[in-house]
Amino acid sequence: MSIKLGIIGGGQLAWMIKDAANKLGVELIVQTPNANDPAVSIAQDSVFAAVDDAAATEILATKCDIVTFENEFVDLAALSLLEKQGVCFRPTLAALAPLLDKYEQRCYLRDLGLPVPQFLALSGEKAVESQIENLGFPVVLKARRHGYDGQGTFIIPDFPTLSKIVNQSRTQFLVEEFVPFTKELAIIAARSVNGEIIIYPAVETRQEEQVCRWVIAPAKITQEQNLEIEAIAHKLLTSLQYVGVCGIELFLTAAGKILINEIAPRTHNSGHFSLDACETSQFELHLRAVCGLPLTNTRLRCASAVMVNLLGYESSHSDYQKQRQQLAAIPKATVHWYGKTEARPGRKLGHITVLLEQDTLDEAKDTIHKIESIWYPPAKICQNFP
Repeated sequence: MSIKLGIIGGGQLAWMIKDAANKLGVELIVQTPNANDPAVSIAQDSVFAAVDDAAATEILATKCDIVTFENEFVDLAALSLLEKQGVCFRPTLAALAPLLDKYEQRCYLRDLGLPVPQFLALSGEKAVESQIENLGFPVVLKARRHGYDGQGTFIIPDFPTLSKIVNQSRTQFLVEEFVPFTKELAIIAARSVNGEIIIYPAVETRQEEQVCRWVIAPAKITQEQNLEIEAIAHKLLTSLQYVGVCGIELFLTAAGKILINEIAPRTHNSGHFSLDACETSQFELHLRAVCGLPLTNTRLRCASAVMVNLLGYESSHSDYQKQRQQLAAIPKATVHWYGKTEARPGRKLGHITVLLEQDTLDEAKDTIHKIESIWYPPAKICQNFP
């Protein structure tokens, strides 16, 4: 008998589970607001409602054996009532609880002894200037909840800019030091029901306007740095008793220090390369973990790989067929198109992975430039490389 898995969220992350679900005989039921959301087309059933609608999740739970998450925009307090009634959430709500609010996440990581930038929560009762005097400018301002793909994240150059944003918003904010990193890194890790932990190779990522632009796998870092990152993943997932896939974003400083940027308790953009470049994709590994199946290895099947997000750069309803055909013609390339009906600047419309025969930065950079030259108008092509 197949396992029926409910997914809260019906975007591209849920859509990309389709091949693994077919392979493992898992039936998918999604809770998502709109009938044209990507995962609706691959699900056996759908519950159309907002992802934080706990009444809809109660309906979802009647249709499946296990419920998992595509995003963090859930109402934990409301879902806890369902958990008490026997609904099986994986990861558990207790594992998610310290992660959903960015300030609480920072505190949890700090209390675990894991390396994080200096940070504080802005208090409306105190003068903003006195609270941040030890950080210095620039600082990074983050909405504590519901920020993603650059939304709710600001790099603040001076006090007047900070004061203006904070005073004009009802949002609760986290402020942290700006880290002058030399590389942005990420790692995907998974933990099974019985505590087994599997980790993918660390990757280098490039963010433009706080949105992931591209990924190079594996990252060009030292063995010691790799081991330190793996130790962070082990300590975090074990402490949380986490079940499923988790994305961990990190900074590497000029002094060689590793700092944690953010934790994403779900499959993650930095792991999309695994669909084509690894023996097991992050999506299959997540299904295996939450469904209680054995975890399998995550080795690269090539010397190196690049993943480039195909981001919207205009407002249109084009399906970009011509560009997609040109991209698909690149040797050892696979284009994943999410089927979204509307493009807008910064929106993730798809991604392309290219498998490389050599593990060299020059080949990776040349491939990224070729992809972006096909996809973007000249003014939008990324000029910054490691």
